[in-house]
Amino acid sequence: MAGDNVSRREMLALLGGLAPLLLTGTAEASPINTSETMYTLPNDIEFTRQAGSPPKSVENALLYSSPTKEGIYYTLLRWYPGYMSAPHSYASDRLCVVLSGTWWINSGADFDPGHTVPVKAGTFVRRIARTWHYDGVRRGEPEPVVIAICGIGPVDIRLAEPDKPLVRAV
Repeated sequence: MAGDNVSRREMLALLGGLAPLLLTGTAEASPINTSETMYTLPNDIEFTRQAGSPPKSVENALLYSSPTKEGIYYTLLRWYPGYMSAPHSYASDRLCVVLSGTWWINSGADFDPGHTVPVKAGTFVRRIARTWHYDGVRRGEPEPVVIAICGIGPVDIRLAEPDKPLVRAV
């Protein structure tokens, strides 16, 4: 009998504690202050062709600052099927997350798209400062890849073969 009384008391305490929550179900949160919490909806993110690249090869969407400026930047990069970067390096690490599609990546100064490795959406990739690498999307992939990239600028990009273009058709 004593056990039943304790259970009833616990149940009454629980229900009593829930009452304020049930009664305030119609309360509304304060409106968002967009000067404190800024956001851009997906359809409002503007991609532009990367300077010097062929149309529908690679595009950027600068979300925060720019890779050409001092300090942290955050950008989206969209590679279309059939295009890759030439081997290159940057002055600082770059932290990348594949958001959609398949990104084909490799390390080294020897450009060989046949030896790139596919990394799918959700994959994290860290590019180590001043190491050669190249990437893009192999021809035949069904969609572009979108990568979120964060780093410290200015990027100071260097090409392994400065006499050849950065963006290559593959």
